[in-house]
Amino acid sequence: PTHLEMCRIAADLGVHVICQKPLAPTFEEAKQIVDDTTRAGIRFMVHENWRFQPWHREIKKLLEAGAIGDRIHVMTFRSRMGDGWGPDAYLNRQPYFREYPRLLVYENGVHFIDTYRYLAGEIARVYAVLKKLNPVIAGEDFAAVLFEFASGATGVWDANRYNESNYPNPRYTFGEFLIDANGGSIRLYNDGRLTIQTLGKPERDHAYHHENRNFSGDCCYTTQRHFIDRLLDGGEFETNGPDYLRTLAVQDAVYASAANGMPQTVNFCETPS
Repeated sequence: PTHLEMCRIAADLGVHVICQKPLAPTFEEAKQIVDDTTRAGIRFMVHENWRFQPWHREIKKLLEAGAIGDRIHVMTFRSRMGDGWGPDAYLNRQPYFREYPRLLVYENGVHFIDTYRYLAGEIARVYAVLKKLNPVIAGEDFAAVLFEFASGATGVWDANRYNESNYPNPRYTFGEFLIDANGGSIRLYNDGRLTIQTLGKPERDHAYHHENRNFSGDCCYTTQRHFIDRLLDGGEFETNGPDYLRTLAVQDAVYASAANGMPQTVNFCETPS
C-alpha cells in the first residue's frame, strides 16, 4: 500500500500518524495526505529527520542567540557520498535508487531544503543545475542549487553521490556546512565538530553533545522523540503536514528550474486550515 492509502486507513481509525519521507511521489498526492489527515482531525507529522541531527539543532541555537550576528549572508553545504559510482552503484544498500527517475533531490535534497528552511526561513526562488554522472542509473546524481530566501539570505547546495568524501564515514554529517552572517561564520565539519569565527577573531571550537550512534547522530530517535513529546504535551509538530508542503513546493521548483534552465519562483499551495 502507498503512504496515501495507509494514512487514510489511520485517519479512518482516528490514529495519529508519523509518515516517512518521501511523503508521496507527487506534490498533489502529498497534499491529499495532508488534506485527508487534517479533515479527520488526527495529528500528522512527517518523519523528516535531518533537522533533528544534533549539529543542526545546535546551529539553530547559535543563530537564535546571535553568535554570528542577526543576518545570514549565505549558507553553503558541500556533500560527497561516493556510493553512486561504477556499474554496481547503490546495489549494496539501496538498489532501488538505480531506477528512480528523480534521485538526488527527491531522496536527499529534500532533507537539505527542509533544514535550510528550519535555519533561515522561507525560500522564495531557486536556480538549479542537475546532472546524471553515472550512466547506469535513471535519475540525477549531481546537483548545484542556489536558494534565495525571503529574508535576503542565499543558500548553496553542492552535492553529488558519485565522488567520494575524504572522511571515512560520509553518512555522519553528509558533508561540510559553512554559514556566513554579518557577525562571523559557523562551520560544521565531517566529524560533527562545530566552530565559530566571529569577525576579527580566530576560529574556535564550540563544544556540544553529539555521538556516532545509530544513524547520523541518532537523529531518527530524536525525530520520534519529538513526535511522542508533542503528542503528550499537545504542542505543534515542527514537520507537520501543511509546513512540509512548503518544503515539497521548493523541491518541485528545483526540478522545474533544472528543466527550463531558469530561476524558478516557489509557489506555495493553499493548505487546509
